[in-house]
Amino acid sequence: MIQEKILDFLKRKPDYVSGDQISHRLGITRQALWKHIQILKDSGYDIVAVPHLGYKLVSCPDRLFASEVARQLNTRFIGKKIYYFDTVSSTMDSALQLAMEGSPEGTIVIAESQTKGRGRLGRNWFSPKYKGIYLSLILRPKISPNQAPLLTLMSAVSICEAIKEKTDLACQIKWPNDILIHHKKLGGILTELNAETDLSRFVVVGIGLNVNNDKKTIPHQATSLREQKKQEINRPELLQEILRKIEENYLIFQKNGGQSIIDKWRDWSISLGRRIRVSFQKEHIEGHAVGIDIDGGLLIRNDSGLTQKVMAGDVVHCLRHYI
Repeated sequence: MIQEKILDFLKRKPDYVSGDQISHRLGITRQALWKHIQILKDSGYDIVAVPHLGYKLVSCPDRLFASEVARQLNTRFIGKKIYYFDTVSSTMDSALQLAMEGSPEGTIVIAESQTKGRGRLGRNWFSPKYKGIYLSLILRPKISPNQAPLLTLMSAVSICEAIKEKTDLACQIKWPNDILIHHKKLGGILTELNAETDLSRFVVVGIGLNVNNDKKTIPHQATSLREQKKQEINRPELLQEILRKIEENYLIFQKNGGQSIIDKWRDWSISLGRRIRVSFQKEHIEGHAVGIDIDGGLLIRNDSGLTQKVMAGDVVHCLRHYI
């Protein structure tokens, strides 16, 4: 797009750039350039125009535009195709449709808000506009369907690593998919699998993260990075780091197998070693979380000494003590 080329040109020049220079470089008229500049300004870019000096980019909006996310992302395949929406019903629904239509691995769907955002077990995910990160990522791993839960663990690790890198805040992971800070929920991960009998066709990983939400736009017992850091977070930069970490860990998983991800996951876990209760449908299991199986299942040892594996459910930490 011409507007992306104009932005790229302005970002490389810290001072004013003449309209003649930009027009000549891009092969458009001065009038066409002015119209494109107005569109960019309407999108939130602060561009100053001074006669005889030209144009200068002062600041960029805190928007997850595809061009902003892709710029200097430097990944191999994740984010090479980005679909951006101001508002969408659900990034998961959009990504699942794209995956069914053959979109390549690494395609992502980003939205500034969702009207029907989906969480795990059919719950709604509240998605206030311009506050969080809401995205879905298409992956096409050559794995058996029973290994798909490991992609939830891999994504959780990647998010924690990215947040630590960009904000220096330390997160915890509550099995299987919750990202916490100080025992308050920061975000969640939803994975949906499309598979044949013994081979996955694709997995869509959905991520919802509270970033610049204030107390009025987050549920009770939840938090945001802004609340924890006491300052605004650059959402495009954080999203870029999340995508880089996901690609890095995904490639590790593909090369070295699930144990490499499980070992990383343990470092961030807040569930292992605790007495917990897992509820799924009408079943309840209580005991100590003693480990993670090679397929990502949680191993729970009950009071009689029997160890059971659970693959899904709601986890409640019963006591804050470790074995």
